[in-house]
Amino acid sequence: MNDQQDPPIPVITTDQMVEVDRLMIQEYGIQLIQMMENAGRNLAEQARRSLGGELAERRVAVLCGKGNNGGGGMVAARHLHNRGAAVQVKLAGNPDGLEGLPKQQWQILNVLQLPESDQRDLEQVDLIIDAMIGYGLRGNPRGQVAEWVTRANASLRPILALDAPTGLNTTSGTAGRPTVRAAATLTLALPKTGLVSEQARFYVGELYLADIGVPPELYRRLKLEVPILFERDTIMSIST
Repeated sequence: MNDQQDPPIPVITTDQMVEVDRLMIQEYGIQLIQMMENAGRNLAEQARRSLGGELAERRVAVLCGKGNNGGGGMVAARHLHNRGAAVQVKLAGNPDGLEGLPKQQWQILNVLQLPESDQRDLEQVDLIIDAMIGYGLRGNPRGQVAEWVTRANASLRPILALDAPTGLNTTSGTAGRPTVRAAATLTLALPKTGLVSEQARFYVGELYLADIGVPPELYRRLKLEVPILFERDTIMSIST
């Protein structure tokens, strides 16, 4: 019997995650498009696992915001489509307001004819992916984002959230009005303090962690003792 326990996984604040992202780009030359692709590919894989391992003809609705979290959702939609799922994509906002990488990802989806112009009922899908707002949320969701949060919760379909359920403060764990009630959350790089708080469990559901390619040297620079997390898989379950 092996009594040796794995070293604990550190949790970080939202501000620390902002610094991780900054260092990735400015100091290590790992660009946002690379991190977004890693996040979206892992999100698609976690969706497959959530659906019992089969994607062919499974119906998945991907709710995307206009920021980088939405861009990750758009990447996931592309991978799910490529792997045989019946994907419909909704943008919580005006496409004319998209900029940078999310705009580029949206253009790819339009070539694939994945965005939906109608208001198809979410009750008809097998899984909803929430990629509207990640750690960048300040205050309560507003406008179309708040409307889609309410619709997703009302559908009673399982929801998989990217990085954090939309509406949840990732440092404090405080839920906004409204907040997505996810069956599972795939957070990125390291768990955020708010996601593992007791008050957030109702919204986070099962918590998983995905690799976006952060080098161990970067964590050491921030004086974070992070064990090798993704030796066997790019996704791991986090016990809360």
